[in-house]
Amino acid sequence: MARVPMMEYGVRQVQRRTVALLSAAQVFGGIGTGATVSIGSILAVELSGSSVWAGAVATVMTLGAALTALPLASLADRRGRRAGQVTGLSAALAGTVLIVLSIVSGLFVLLVLGAVGIGVGTAASLQARFAAVDLADAEHRGRALSAVVWAVTVGAVAGPNLIQPGTVVGLALGLPPVAGPFVISAAGLLLAIVLLFAGLRPDPLLLAREIANQQGATARNAVGGSLVRGMRAIRQSRSAWLALAAVVGAHAVMVGVMSMTPLHLQKLVAGPGASHAGHTASGDVLVIIGFTISLHIAGMFALSPVMGWLTDKAGRTETIMMGFTTLIAAVAVAGFGQTSTVAVAVGLVLLGIGWSAATISGSTLLAESVSQESRVVVQGVSDMLMGAAGAVGGATSGLILSWAGYLGLNMAGGLVGAAVLTAAVVVLVARRRSPNAATTTGSVGGSVAR
Repeated sequence: MARVPMMEYGVRQVQRRTVALLSAAQVFGGIGTGATVSIGSILAVELSGSSVWAGAVATVMTLGAALTALPLASLADRRGRRAGQVTGLSAALAGTVLIVLSIVSGLFVLLVLGAVGIGVGTAASLQARFAAVDLADAEHRGRALSAVVWAVTVGAVAGPNLIQPGTVVGLALGLPPVAGPFVISAAGLLLAIVLLFAGLRPDPLLLAREIANQQGATARNAVGGSLVRGMRAIRQSRSAWLALAAVVGAHAVMVGVMSMTPLHLQKLVAGPGASHAGHTASGDVLVIIGFTISLHIAGMFALSPVMGWLTDKAGRTETIMMGFTTLIAAVAVAGFGQTSTVAVAVGLVLLGIGWSAATISGSTLLAESVSQESRVVVQGVSDMLMGAAGAVGGATSGLILSWAGYLGLNMAGGLVGAAVLTAAVVVLVARRRSPNAATTTGSVGGSVAR
């Protein structure tokens, strides 16, 4: 019996090291996504010669993340979290190289292919948050997940602000100045890959399954990702449905508004003609765009520990409701304040904070609302649908912007937010009427009431 405390101590040690490694990898890997988001729409217009393609980069990034989320989850299901993480970040590294080549050659198709690679890396980064809770105890699951999400802050916030330092790197290497940020991104991704490949041992997912088997848990009957299998598991839990709606809805609103904000700011600061084909944004405009996107990304990740604490203490559903209330406030501020760069920046900060609250609480609720044997596949399904919603948001945001303006785009996001908020209220009211139905299963063992 003396082996039990020792095993628990060993698991806690592995858990701490796993969270630290995942967090470090997120810091370096987040640089590539931040740089692509901040100037992707401008590069798309310049390389394609038409503003119609302004949303192409955001669309293919999120589509790439959506299409590869389930295969990456399947890979993790078979071979562990390390294999899924290294594979996804390697694709992102290849994507940054393709983006540099697109800038050098002027080929729009290489920009699109590079954005797909960045999207695969985004899928891997999203799944890292689930790797952080494979070994976490039930009462600290939200905080473990949020620690990895928070680590994205450093890299993702630095990414948009690499525009000016990146020009120095680009010139030093004999490349166009705008290619410099992506060279720095490639170096960061390479560091993240090395860290995870060498350090993520033992694999947290495989160790969690080994512990579950030793504790007499039901053996896994199916291996590999399956949309049908994942949706079947989600259908069995009302909490899982709400969690899925939260992460998917929040991502759709965030991507839809955020992806068109650089173009809106470019028109607002430099005038409508600046977004037309053949016009290159000035350095001052790029700085304003980069700073605004940095504030937005800071809102997404900087308060993640707070959101994790709220998720554990206030409750999963309550934090989801807080997140969507913040999202609705965000689109109201940005939309009605569309003629002010300050109001737009404040709106984007709130947009990031709302996304953070909804995503952390929703992801935590999802991880504990299904059985362990279905958990990895359900997480893959969730990220796939999350990416698909972002792709739809990115694809339609340009059309909505041209038809209804920036205010109309924000109001469309507000409608999505209101729908999910209403669903969360309904679930919470039903749960309080039937408190015995609020118990969910822990990851390694135990239960938690939310």
